Amino acid sequence: MSARRAFRFGVVAALATSGDDWVSKVQRIESLGFSTVVVPDGLRYTLAPFPALAAAAAATRTLRVGTYVVANDYRHPVMLAKDAASVDLLSNGRFEFGIGAGRPGAGEDQAMMGQPFDSGSVRLARLAEGLSILRPLLSGETVTLAGRYYQVENAQALPAPLQKPPPILIAASGRQMLALAGREADIVALGLPPTASEAEAAEKIGWLREAAGPRFDQIELNLNVMAVGDRVPRYLQMQMGLTAEKLAQGGALSALTGSPDEMCATLERRRDQFGISYIMVGEELVDGLAPVVERLVGR
Repeated sequence: MSARRAFRFGVVAALATSGDDWVSKVQRIESLGFSTVVVPDGLRYTLAPFPALAAAAAATRTLRVGTYVVANDYRHPVMLAKDAASVDLLSNGRFEFGIGAGRPGAGEDQAMMGQPFDSGSVRLARLAEGLSILRPLLSGETVTLAGRYYQVENAQALPAPLQKPPPILIAASGRQMLALAGREADIVALGLPPTASEAEAAEKIGWLREAAGPRFDQIELNLNVMAVGDRVPRYLQMQMGLTAEKLAQGGALSALTGSPDEMCATLERRRDQFGISYIMVGEELVDGLAPVVERLVGR
């Protein structure tokens, strides 16, 4: 188990009908005590993450903003570092840089850009090389690299971020990806299917611990919860036929059910058992989690 950390809570927000709607949404998230608002990365159905996060930061004062997660293959790492550095500067140092090798459905997005959707091993290797450019750039360094996937010469990300570097979150599921996260990440988002059990999570955390070695206690563990109280996101019910009751009965780690007292007790037990302290939910579950956030955030 990693060192005991205070609870943080975040919201995955993807859409808005207007600028005013987006501002209202992130200000409400902040007012409810959530720690972060994060935006996914895709060509369809979501806002573009960096402009959305810059707008969110401008409309709030304490809310941290992050990508959840950038698809590494969509952008060159030097341009990615430029965007990340700018959002960190404009947010007064409230940016968290989430990155991954690409979600399973990303092939359709890459086809739109005329890019191949490579095998997982290739995407992982490219992400590892990209991180070898991104981290030093976001630390204020100049980078030259003649790599397998990227060639950069005297690259810089200026204006520099205030955080050097911003916290790096890596979304990871398989053993090799968790190994990379163990070496590189400040925060690890555990990539688990909605029905995954606590035993499955324990196995993945074990892989992460093995790869991280002594730095494991420095890593914050994040989980995207899929059921709060008696609700699940609409897409989960429509596409997979899952309900909060089914997830809870199946022992899914993604299920957080019962009264606010029971949900708090569940999160505290999971923190003690697994070290998971950073809890994320989609927009549809915000109201259900709000009483828990009020009681546990920062504790």
